[in-house]
Amino acid sequence: MGLRETVPPAQGQAPRSQVTLDHLLRPLAMKNTAVLLISCPDQKGLVAAIADFLLRHDANILHADQHQDAERKLFLMRVEWDLADFRLDLSAFETAFRPVADKFAMNWRLALSAQRPRMAVFVSKYDHCLADLLYRHQAGELHCDIPLIISNHEDTHWLAEAYRIPFQHMPVHKDSKREVERDQLALLRHHHVDFIVLARYMQVLSPEFIHHYPNRIINIHHSFLPAFHGARPYHRAYERGVKLIGATSHYVTEVLDDGPIIEQDVVRISHRDQLEDLIQKGADLEKIVLSRAVRWHIDNRVLVYANKTVVFD
Repeated sequence: MGLRETVPPAQGQAPRSQVTLDHLLRPLAMKNTAVLLISCPDQKGLVAAIADFLLRHDANILHADQHQDAERKLFLMRVEWDLADFRLDLSAFETAFRPVADKFAMNWRLALSAQRPRMAVFVSKYDHCLADLLYRHQAGELHCDIPLIISNHEDTHWLAEAYRIPFQHMPVHKDSKREVERDQLALLRHHHVDFIVLARYMQVLSPEFIHHYPNRIINIHHSFLPAFHGARPYHRAYERGVKLIGATSHYVTEVLDDGPIIEQDVVRISHRDQLEDLIQKGADLEKIVLSRAVRWHIDNRVLVYANKTVVFD
């Protein structure tokens, strides 16, 4: 995994390869901010009430973004502020904010940038999405901890070892699926996992399993949903002669490939592309789309409503 040094360094100087590697893997500067995510019926005075509440406690607002769904008459907002001079103890935030929330019938959630969510990764045989996530995590792009990788195959064990992350091989058979999911849930609880990423995990999760992590299981589907949902989408796209293929990252629900979409992207193909070309081009899209969705989830930029999402800037 490391770079091989070929030129001896000068006395007292770090090897060139190590300097380069340290630069690449240096974590991003730690933020100390709070994020408030809100959804409620749209009405006058919402932004003013939220801003006034934060101002009264000396909050320095760094980012604020909002969206109005006119059809549903719904207001959605994300506001982030610096905690350096914030005068309200966060343990008392719920009590202090409750009058504002009750007045406007808000659904809301507070998150802290300093808290690192714990992410478990599920994978089968394909390793491209897992490899991309692990590299980005080590490079400091994904502000989370990865306590566990679970797979129904041994193929990616070497990759987990390379990044020194515990790997659990849990084969899934038709008659043992319920028992395996029970053991998986026990492992997730033991490791205090906050959310799950399916990095090309080729198993359908049961409704009972999904119930434990609502809007906290992120999947990558190798198609531009809702087109070609289910299995073998590249084969069906090739047979159909499409000119664009895509990838979709979404939250998992009980309905297969029908959960709220977080991110999508496409790439153009032509009649010259064979099935293998579609699979290769699609794999490049999959890892990019999945990493974006995971990063936005970690950064508390995604708000789910009506089986779709708002992804705030």
